[in-house]
Amino acid sequence: MAELEITSVMPKLITFLSSLLQRVADSNDLNSLLHPQKVSAFHGLTRPNISIQSYLERIFKYANCSPSCFVVAYVYLDRFVQRQPSLPINSFNVHRLLITSVMVAAKFMDDM
Repeated sequence: MAELEITSVMPKLITFLSSLLQRVADSNDLNSLLHPQKVSAFHGLTRPNISIQSYLERIFKYANCSPSCFVVAYVYLDRFVQRQPSLPINSFNVHRLLITSVMVAAKFMDDM
């Protein structure tokens, strides 16, 4: 029964997080036209073809992370942005930052 509850909660969580990250990336993409941004090791040369929501769903499906991992991953992303304001989340780095934050969150939350 608990597994049914998790699967019913997870799509809502994924939808919420993907929507939030998409808005942040879109906003920062627009800002980058006016204000040049630094490039980091997380930046790709092109934008990935997969949407943020599809990417999160794929991570959920194959990584077997608990729902709390996705919340902690977002907290990590938020802290990254606060500590590195010259490296905003945009469409060139959101996927790489997302998988990294989920991986670290899973190690912290689920590995024992």
